[in-house]
Amino acid sequence: MNKHQEKNFSGEKKKRPSQSRTDEKRGGQNRSTEKRDNKRSGKNRFDQVDQLNKQDEIETPETNEIAYGYHAVVEVLKQGKVNKLFLQADGKGQNFETVKALAQENLVPVKWVPKSKLDLLTDDGIHQGFVAGTTPYEYLTLDALLEKTENPNPFFVLLDELEDPHNLGSILRTADAAGVDGIILPKHRAVGVTGTVVKTSTGAVEYVPIARVVNVNMAVKKLKEAGFWIFGTDMEGTNFKEWNATGKIVLIIGNEGRGISAGLKKEVDEMLTIPMNGHVQSLNASVAAAILIYEAFMKRR
Repeated sequence: MNKHQEKNFSGEKKKRPSQSRTDEKRGGQNRSTEKRDNKRSGKNRFDQVDQLNKQDEIETPETNEIAYGYHAVVEVLKQGKVNKLFLQADGKGQNFETVKALAQENLVPVKWVPKSKLDLLTDDGIHQGFVAGTTPYEYLTLDALLEKTENPNPFFVLLDELEDPHNLGSILRTADAAGVDGIILPKHRAVGVTGTVVKTSTGAVEYVPIARVVNVNMAVKKLKEAGFWIFGTDMEGTNFKEWNATGKIVLIIGNEGRGISAGLKKEVDEMLTIPMNGHVQSLNASVAAAILIYEAFMKRR
């Protein structure tokens, strides 16, 4: 939801649409630029570590996919998706013993490295002394997601060009807690599953199915043909407390700055709004998603 859509959501009360659905200075600058470039490219990050490793013969992950942080690493180890594990050289305590045992159980090679190496691998992320090189995330197709879902009345969340990995990770964490049956992401112009997403989700990414689609509009049309009601978020719409969230539903959360794209809005059956009263009248996308997901959770119990 953008800052306009998230403003004061106080639209008129609406009824649920009918079944027929309506139509609708250089040094500092260079360092800053270099850091941004490194964050955009996992390959650059690993290349830097490779250069350092020539001095101490420490190997880097076989892929550019990483998970970091204790809980995230534990989950990917349990799922058998780790090909190499990096632990902080001076790490001690039960958490390290737990991770070592899981690595041994899954035959994952372990390297004990200085904290500086882990900082570089994670772009100074909060890794807690744990970094895992993982296999690439395997997304589902929309058809596979529908086939995989056992719930006869599924609840999917579609994220329209969401860009912040922290938002995606937080939404995945909420989705897992509230029983969302799947997340749908666009293949282009949107964040995918990254190390930051895995870390922020505290491992929930391993439990919530994620489908990735090339054309979001076509995907929504297909879902409508399958009997799903499509709900969006806007500054004007039905108060979310009056939302009929039963049955097969899809909740669309828009881009952090632009909201839901104009073309996709035409496919929405009903817009929902979150009333607000305050000086800063906007909500973070993941916070808005959490409010709506839990509202649906309570009404679907």
